[in-house]
Amino acid sequence: MAHINQNFTKLPGGYLFPEIGRRVRAFSAEGTSMPLIRLGIGDVTLPLALVVVEALHRASEEMGHKETFRGYCEETCGAYDFLRFAIRDSYLARGVQVSDEEIFVSDGAKSDCGNIGDIFSVDNVVAVCDPVYPVYVDTNAMAGRAGDYDGEKWTNLVYLPCTAENGFFPSLPEGRVPDLIYICSPNNPTGAAATREQLKVWVDYANAHGSVILYDSAYEAFITQPGIPHSIYEVEGARTCAIEFRSFSKTAGFTGVRCAYTVVPKDLVREGASLNAMWNRRQGTKFNGVSYMVQRAAEATFTPEGQKQIRQNIDYYLNNARVIREGLSAAGLTVYGGVNAPYIWARTPEGEGSWAFFDKLLHQACVVTTPGAGFGPSGEGYIRLTAFGDAAATAEAVERIKNIL
Repeated sequence: MAHINQNFTKLPGGYLFPEIGRRVRAFSAEGTSMPLIRLGIGDVTLPLALVVVEALHRASEEMGHKETFRGYCEETCGAYDFLRFAIRDSYLARGVQVSDEEIFVSDGAKSDCGNIGDIFSVDNVVAVCDPVYPVYVDTNAMAGRAGDYDGEKWTNLVYLPCTAENGFFPSLPEGRVPDLIYICSPNNPTGAAATREQLKVWVDYANAHGSVILYDSAYEAFITQPGIPHSIYEVEGARTCAIEFRSFSKTAGFTGVRCAYTVVPKDLVREGASLNAMWNRRQGTKFNGVSYMVQRAAEATFTPEGQKQIRQNIDYYLNNARVIREGLSAAGLTVYGGVNAPYIWARTPEGEGSWAFFDKLLHQACVVTTPGAGFGPSGEGYIRLTAFGDAAATAEAVERIKNIL
């Protein structure tokens, strides 16, 4: 008889967003008084930039001719040089030294954040911010690093509370020293962005203890305030302790196209082994790379016209964030985020539970949000709203919420 991975049986319920979908479908089946407005799952709504569409068309045309057809990519880990060089140059433009051999292209930052655990021992102690993007927790639970779920927390994880009191950025842990440390900035779900000084504390800590920071910067393009690092490698010492994840999903609207990249510095060595070489081996074994057409589309985003066009989309979403932030604040809610990130983190009124407030907004305002409790214990008492909707619908959703408060 085949034996299953028993760690899957420890997972509580379903993944957060499918549970939201289940509740929304059940409510919709009853019939709604108003059209639903979705400010829950962070999916983009604007179409791809014209330069991206044109690049896709050109690449698809190439695939239709023998002379220009592309099969398996034989370059580094299924990533074409033209895209890796474009990514490298984007780092260099910010004064950050990253070589093309340290860049690994993939189908999504979510995949890489989960798959990176393959190169680390199951015995590693994992630290996660709380609240946290659920993928960090669930994939480590599946691997057997999280221990058992006690109804609120996983017994083997080190939780790093991120609250209003500490500006939604964690303090160094007391007690157990984590081996793997997940940090997301700008943060999903709170919208907070770490300063260089805050990151330096963690870089020094990781280097002192031999830990590795798994740094998710999928939302760096939404940073508006000067002085906020777009990459952890802007911080001295990060090349010897940090792996960085980036994505085209929210930056360029690739949620349905799928492309991302991970940077693993060659300076990053643990127990005498190069993590760059290990990740290269893992990807070469388990992954055949992103399609040629998609890589050409991603390359187009780094052109001057591409940067201009995707910036217009980002500004559109940031304006939605401003509308949500200002509208909910005027309605009396305490709100955070929405300045350097496409997410608004709002405290529920009068201590109302996250799921209870989610249901209230769904049933009374026909607005879909995300309950903060789904991101971890410290998320209780909050909801997350995304700025990725249509501008008119976003403004209407804010008015609906104001009307029921």
